[in-house]
Amino acid sequence: MSTYTATVRWTRSGEGDFAKGQYSRAHEWAFDGGHVMKASASPHVVPAPWSDPEGVDPEEAFVASLSSCHMLFFLDFARRDGWTVDAYLDEAEGVMEKGADGKIAITRVMLKPRIEWQDEGPDPAALADLHHRAHEACFIANSVKSEVVVES
Repeated sequence: MSTYTATVRWTRSGEGDFAKGQYSRAHEWAFDGGHVMKASASPHVVPAPWSDPEGVDPEEAFVASLSSCHMLFFLDFARRDGWTVDAYLDEAEGVMEKGADGKIAITRVMLKPRIEWQDEGPDPAALADLHHRAHEACFIANSVKSEVVVES
């Protein structure tokens, strides 16, 4: 078993009326390796000035973690199968909407990887198999109920 930690830190700035919801949602995430990043509620959920569009919001982080996890397994499976990947770019998208249970959720994540191979890459069937195995192995995909689709 492994344990992963993140420290989320927020402090009220004193601007606005907290009781009326007029407070900054900007905060920071700190990780065990020492990396600290700006975070905030999504401007789609909490309008400015109460959100910080420069901060990573939880919804973006969710999509990024799915994409990153898929990529890491994809690279490993490609390596094991004898393929050399030179570059991997995924402009992933998540859709937030009301789910079947009536709750707002990220209901679909589309991974859109574009891969550059050192030599000629795998045929479409082998590529689909790499993505399938990566999806099946991804810890994050195995942890969520949202549909995750790979568009390659």
